[in-house]
Amino acid sequence: MTIDFQKSDGLVPVIIQNSETLQVLMLGYMNAEAYQKTVAENRVTFYSRSKKRLWTKGESSGNFLEVKDINVDCDNDTLLIKALPNGPTCHTGATSCFKEETAKGFLYKLENTISERINSNDETSYTNKLYRRGINKVAQKVGEEAVELVIEAKDDDADLFKNEAADLMYHFLILLKAKGFRLEEVESVLEGRQK
Repeated sequence: MTIDFQKSDGLVPVIIQNSETLQVLMLGYMNAEAYQKTVAENRVTFYSRSKKRLWTKGESSGNFLEVKDINVDCDNDTLLIKALPNGPTCHTGATSCFKEETAKGFLYKLENTISERINSNDETSYTNKLYRRGINKVAQKVGEEAVELVIEAKDDDADLFKNEAADLMYHFLILLKAKGFRLEEVESVLEGRQK
């Protein structure tokens, strides 16, 4: 990866995005040394323009940003880092420095939680127990939840409808895991249909 640190006096802007939810968390700056430290430690380190030194996000709060992916833009002068935050990113205690508190993208976080429970073979987990019963039981549960959602759709109780929709989504994610697919792959199919 080639990064042009010279274009802006040795610094490049760095956009931090939650690797699970894709929510934009913050913007910082890196020099070459901060970038090298970030890659070596797998934690985001910036160059603080006010302190005139390297600054690892979370060094005082413990809310580190664990690097999952690093990309450079088409001009080689801006970085996009997808990271998993270990707590709130903003110093105000907010999830994002842009004051955007949203559930958008949460399905990706939930998908990862489901995978963790299954991969760790957590015997106390409902998710893992259902998964271990096999594809037929998982598919049957998705069918049951779909029928329950249809029944609730015919009534006027918004809370029950939303809860049944959530149950269906949850079990659908387990089914995707059982089939070896990811939510992103289904989104790609939907995206392809719009072209």
